[in-house]
Amino acid sequence: MSNRKIKIAVDAMGGDFAPRAVVEGSVQACRDLGAEIILVGKEQAIHVVRKKKDSSIRVGIELVLENKADAFVSAGNSGAVASGALFVLNRIKGIDRPAIATILPALKNRVILLDAGANNSCKPYHLAQFAVMGSVYSKYHLSCASPRIAVLSNGEEESKGTDITREAHALLRKSKLNYIGYIEGKDVFKGAADIVVCDGFTGNVLLKAAEGVAECLGKTLQEEMSSSLWSKIGYLFSRTAFTNFKKRFDYAQYGGALLLGVRGPVIISHGRSTAEAMKNAVKMAAQCVEQKVVYHLANDLEVSQDFATFAKKPSLFDKLFKSDSGLKRPEPEQ
Repeated sequence: MSNRKIKIAVDAMGGDFAPRAVVEGSVQACRDLGAEIILVGKEQAIHVVRKKKDSSIRVGIELVLENKADAFVSAGNSGAVASGALFVLNRIKGIDRPAIATILPALKNRVILLDAGANNSCKPYHLAQFAVMGSVYSKYHLSCASPRIAVLSNGEEESKGTDITREAHALLRKSKLNYIGYIEGKDVFKGAADIVVCDGFTGNVLLKAAEGVAECLGKTLQEEMSSSLWSKIGYLFSRTAFTNFKKRFDYAQYGGALLLGVRGPVIISHGRSTAEAMKNAVKMAAQCVEQKVVYHLANDLEVSQDFATFAKKPSLFDKLFKSDSGLKRPEPEQ
């Protein structure tokens, strides 16, 4: 890779605290990374991507398409960002549905949840594709060579779940992936799996519920720590532990979620993103560019022919993962 600066396009109008939080966070990231930040925005945020060719989302994504930016970051409406990225950048060959991959904290390491909101309804082979994309993402972004993959369900027994999860379970059992079966919501944050796949509706509900619990727990701890003199004294001795706890479960530390499946790095940030969250979102985008996550994802699927065709036909799904094509990954362009 050349020594040129990474260029990150940032939607200045996206999020509840835009443009101030976006600009402040971008400036901080620019100072930390030395990257070039392209702020995209107008006086009024418009998120109708297909009809408004001059919206901040549309313009930012087109900068990636035209190679004027290496990645795009937005805290705007996640549906608008996802549909805009799909419409402008198009899908990676073999992927039917791009998915939002959110990194969650856990007792052991970190967990990738996908889909976290891009697809409310899915078919079994979509969940299988999410598993493959998550596996590649985990390998290059989290340095996990053989991530444990699970399908989110309401029980660990094979009879649990829905028709969709049961069919996805059957597909993944035949794959070469490190598939461990079903996982319940209570086990996600225990780190029982490295990758958890589900439809976007279920994933978004889990994500929002987790955010609510973390926020409630944080406020409860604050109230308890200030409830008496002894509590305040105890806090002085354990302040570092509480600070580390807050950082570990604060969404702002993770910045955003990568939209997997489109031909370019697109980071979707939380709508309530602060300057800190935006700074980390930009840093995450830069990391994805440096790690060539999108390149590796596209290459890993394309050397195996058309993944979507295999995933839709269980009889051929086995061929995709069980056989060794002998093809070598080409080196990325300099």
